[in-house]
Amino acid sequence: MIESTDVVALQDPDVIEGLDHWRTLPIKQQPTWPDRAAAEAASAEIAALPPLVFAGEVDKLRDRLAAAAQGRAFLLQGGDCAETFAGATADSIRDRVKTILQMAVVLTYGASMPVIKMGRMAGQFAKPRSSDFETRGDVTLPAYRGDIVNGYDFTPESRQADPRRLVQGYHTAASTLNLVRAFTQGGFADLRQVHSWNKGFASNPANARYEHLAKEIDRAIRFMDACGADFEALKHTEFYASHEGLLMDYERPMTRIDSRSGQAYDTSGHFIWIGERTRDIDGAHVDFLSRVRNPIGVKLGPTTSVDGMKALVDTLDPEREPGRLTFITRMGAGRIRDELPKLLEAIKGMDANPLWVTDPMHGNGLTTPTGYKTRRFDDVVDEVLGFFEAHRQVGTYPGGMHVELTGDDVTECLGGSEQIDEATLATRYESLCDPRLNHMQSLELAFLVAEELSAHPYQRP
Repeated sequence: MIESTDVVALQDPDVIEGLDHWRTLPIKQQPTWPDRAAAEAASAEIAALPPLVFAGEVDKLRDRLAAAAQGRAFLLQGGDCAETFAGATADSIRDRVKTILQMAVVLTYGASMPVIKMGRMAGQFAKPRSSDFETRGDVTLPAYRGDIVNGYDFTPESRQADPRRLVQGYHTAASTLNLVRAFTQGGFADLRQVHSWNKGFASNPANARYEHLAKEIDRAIRFMDACGADFEALKHTEFYASHEGLLMDYERPMTRIDSRSGQAYDTSGHFIWIGERTRDIDGAHVDFLSRVRNPIGVKLGPTTSVDGMKALVDTLDPEREPGRLTFITRMGAGRIRDELPKLLEAIKGMDANPLWVTDPMHGNGLTTPTGYKTRRFDDVVDEVLGFFEAHRQVGTYPGGMHVELTGDDVTECLGGSEQIDEATLATRYESLCDPRLNHMQSLELAFLVAEELSAHPYQRP
């Protein structure tokens, strides 16, 4: 991460008034707090705590994303579907960071360009739900909305929304970020070490097809070493934090005014995205995030219209600022080749240049006869390939990949070199929400995408 000593504090009444306009608009996916005064007190407590990220870091990321939108970098964004408080252990955080670093080295070589590393971490505690309630048998209780709202256990006490979880979410995010900074700045990210982890992956007979690429990377590193490359400079790396900006009782108090510029930054994370369920152009989420300086992402599903996309551009990026807006497409493997080119063709007719990123996870869900929510690895890969094909067809840049993953050896997605089948899912199914790629599947996806990038390099300015 970028070091910064920026001081931020709430101080401009006019800006503050604008930041609260969302309160007058329709809003979705918010919990029903049993004690509204307690929720307001929790938000006030959070507002008095230090920022989790700094304006200078956010500005640096915007520059990085601008390069990706121009075809000069590639974004890798990955992490848990929904972080849990119990899962914020040193080992779990380390393994997620390790997986992203390993993927990034492979993608950097395949793409021959910098890879921006970003975690769905240190804030991904809230989840949108298709229903406000969950029924099991004769019992109906509030739906689980993520650890920052309520508990997963199916009891009335656990499922009641608890405002004190807002404050716990802040402190859990702070400890996660602290550890991420230590890992990425303290030598854990040494390029030579990360590559040695990947050599172990590729030497597995199940992954023999990737051994050639691993050997090429090894040769490149040895060549750099022989030329006297400064590996001290390669022992640390930039790593950014992102999450869905869903829960307004958390995002609003984390928004501060930068003392340098007088502009508002949501200091809960470097990059905030708006989900498919909350991207209503006249809704509270779009209005609020249109007023902060962070780079903003928007999830676009297969029903996204050209007019709807254009309205999002005009609202969220009226100044057409490089790096400001990212569209994260989640079309599904069966629809991306038909639906995405329409949007890409339309954007070419505008004066906008958003970054295009593929989310190959959320459009490919299924439920097994035994009740497990899962995804097929082959569908995930196929949507990524469809994403690249659509951009080649239209002549635009495929700028990144957004993946739900874990560094653990879970069994939540079907297929991959480990050949996880429906019977295997129960072995280590640990996600509380959506299924994630495990460590091996994540690396396999990175090698497959690297092969695609190597085979079809696109012309960059």
